[in-house]
Amino acid sequence: MKEVIISREPIELYKLLKFENMVASGGEAKYVISEGMVQVNGKTETRKRKKIFTGDVVEFSDVQLKVRTQDF
Repeated sequence: MKEVIISREPIELYKLLKFENMVASGGEAKYVISEGMVQVNGKTETRKRKKIFTGDVVEFSDVQLKVRTQDF
């Protein structure tokens, strides 16, 4: 499982996929989410703008991302 550090929360699901280069574009991110290919905390998620917070686990294409905020 890869840990992803974000500067502030929440982050929208499609943006997380795009920023982590799991997809080529925001449009592709929205497509794979709407097609039910992404899971958040073990459940299929179809909301493109789902808010992702610290502790959430996002899974797509056999890659798991655990999200946390940056410590200052």
